[in-house]
Amino acid sequence: MYTANTMASAIEALGMSLPNSSAQAAISDDKMRDCFDAGAAVLNLIKLGIKPRDIMTREAFENAITVLIALGGSTNATLHIPAMAHAAGVDITLDDFERIGKRVPVLADLKPSGKYAMADLVRIGGTVPLMKMLLEGGLLHGDCMTVTGRTMRENLDKQDISYPAGQEIIRPLSNPLKKDSHLRVLYGNLAEGGAVAKISGKEGEQFTGKARVFNSEDDAMKAILAKQINPGDVIVIRLEGPKGGPGMREMLGPTSAIMGLGLGKTVALITDGRFSGGSHGFVVGHITPEAFCGGTIGILEEGDEIVIDAVNNRIDVNLPAEVIAARKAAWVQPAPRYTRGVLAKYAKLVSTASEGAVTDKGL
Repeated sequence: MYTANTMASAIEALGMSLPNSSAQAAISDDKMRDCFDAGAAVLNLIKLGIKPRDIMTREAFENAITVLIALGGSTNATLHIPAMAHAAGVDITLDDFERIGKRVPVLADLKPSGKYAMADLVRIGGTVPLMKMLLEGGLLHGDCMTVTGRTMRENLDKQDISYPAGQEIIRPLSNPLKKDSHLRVLYGNLAEGGAVAKISGKEGEQFTGKARVFNSEDDAMKAILAKQINPGDVIVIRLEGPKGGPGMREMLGPTSAIMGLGLGKTVALITDGRFSGGSHGFVVGHITPEAFCGGTIGILEEGDEIVIDAVNNRIDVNLPAEVIAARKAAWVQPAPRYTRGVLAKYAKLVSTASEGAVTDKGL
């Protein structure tokens, strides 16, 4: 359940792709038929006069969030879903993920934190039976229009796919892997604008440690591979946010190296960048405000004590307010990495990670 599978499933739940199209082997007769069916669906939508904004409503985006939580999807969805919604004229924020996450359980035992792969879900019937379960449980809006020209409820009523008895990939609502969302939205003096963590529960729900500060992913990677990181450290990778990057590099390298060195349960990592859908462990990304814009992550020093609390959804540095204020007063914004061209324009226009890192906010 990496980012591609996460977003494919979310877009199906959004109503913008055909039923079960997100759960097909890439090279298969099913996918070939799906390509032809998609073309026919477009012609039908033109005939019916149904446009994307007729489908991409607030309720449809809530369906997308619900399904990606049930599947244990990637933190990148908290960037892509708000950005897609913004393009469609719908206001979806991190608070919507938090609100929906309180009532939607994680049902899928899928990698990277689980046991099975997306191909295993395809083998037992894909996403349709899961959506049926969620609809019957009152967790989906069944009246949303979809690209079939029918509502989600009508689509699901037409499908006779069900999971085989004894399968262990998708849990029933009565016995979830996690009773609420694995995507945790954290606030605190380290993330006044919000941050996002993927907490399955296997890595614990609280972590306190000493900051090890790096001003790029590359510098952090060198230190990790040189075995300069110790149990109890909180690796801080900053200046990798939307403006500071510019862009948001995904920290698959550092998080994979931490796991490979056997430090997954004893080391945390926080960043104003983002993560691959393949990342797992005690990791917090999308920290807003980012370091380049004067966020608290930008004034952290080696040894500062950082507290991550996924029970109370907090991320803080244990410093007196006056010390934080004094450091911020002395802070000088780093020189931008690009001063000309498209990346300079991007850095100038891009919004925060909490707003989907879109480039037309306020236009």
